[in-house]
Amino acid sequence: MPGVPAAPDMTTQPRPVYVIGAGPGGLAAAAALRARGVRAVVVEKSDEVGTSWRRHYDRLHLHTTRRLSALPGLPMPRRFGRWVSRDNVVRYLEKYVEFHELELVTGVEVTRIEPAPEGEDGWILHASGGRVLTAAAVVVATGYNHTPAIPDWPGRDAYGGRLLHAADYRNPQPYAGQDVLVVGVGNTGAEIAVDLVEGGAARVRLAVRTVPHIMRRSTAGWPAQRSGILVRRLPVRLVDRLSALVARTSVPDLSAYGLPRPTTGLYSRVKEGAIPVQDVGLVDAVRSGRVEPVAAVASFDGAEVVLADGSRIGPDAVIAATGYRRALEGLVGDLGVLDERGRPRTHGARTARQAPGLYFTGFSNPISGMFREMALDAEKIAKDVARQARRQASSR
Repeated sequence: MPGVPAAPDMTTQPRPVYVIGAGPGGLAAAAALRARGVRAVVVEKSDEVGTSWRRHYDRLHLHTTRRLSALPGLPMPRRFGRWVSRDNVVRYLEKYVEFHELELVTGVEVTRIEPAPEGEDGWILHASGGRVLTAAAVVVATGYNHTPAIPDWPGRDAYGGRLLHAADYRNPQPYAGQDVLVVGVGNTGAEIAVDLVEGGAARVRLAVRTVPHIMRRSTAGWPAQRSGILVRRLPVRLVDRLSALVARTSVPDLSAYGLPRPTTGLYSRVKEGAIPVQDVGLVDAVRSGRVEPVAAVASFDGAEVVLADGSRIGPDAVIAATGYRRALEGLVGDLGVLDERGRPRTHGARTARQAPGLYFTGFSNPISGMFREMALDAEKIAKDVARQARRQASSR
């Protein structure tokens, strides 16, 4: 990519900090490390930065504001607008590499991380092509949305229509005039459903397993993200009560349309990993009948989809907005740093006792904004790495 420094000779230069993944979290960490005088090399398995962002659907915009989504050391341009588009996020990441003169190695996949031999500090990275890299520290930033996950519904493989994960959805053009079922009512599923309606799909249904909290992206110019930042340190029960009051005054009751208000608190759900749905057209689409909420998918039977309430429908296509797996087991699964759901037990500058110098960033989805938190994590990680490096140097 023009402006990107040539790949360093990783076999002869001093041990750097290796950053795995050239998405926003990895690039932010590398820039923060470089600003503290720590050499960082970003290793990316694809051929370009921001691969996951390049794959997202066309209409996607950040649900967080431009000002609160910038990474360390480089504001997002004003011309990007308040809600930055997918394409402009990619442009920003490309510019970020150039601006900070980051060392970037593409086309190399790190497959396993293991501690350095006993008596030595650091880590050994096994990578594609038989590469073995030695690192002073490692920052894992392979992404929250890493590996698409589709439930193993009974009869799924024999379904007669088209079944795809939301990761493979780009725009509504292929579905014009079709009957489409979107499964999953997170932000992705909600936005794809609206996109299909606006793009000419004949019928759009939205399969709901757990009723989501819905909130306005912005109210009277005040972005929901700022509220998320303000309440993040407050008691969960208090935020649950406050958010319920706000929802009743700002979001219509959609119970009559098959989408009742949740019975569990918003922040309680956030703590469990469920982020509220920011309304970018879903409320109006449901109220107008253009998006029809239906029961969760139970199974497939030939050309039909069987729903949890026993009803059957025959959509032309099913788009599964059913989330992703972190897919970290092969990389660090033997180190005891993952929980029972495959998520890192530590995050940001915190490291596991048995894995000092192994950092994770970008594996949470906070209501205060993922980009913002990755930027904060990057600064904290860089500070900790620099402190550890000074400590090791003074002890020699």
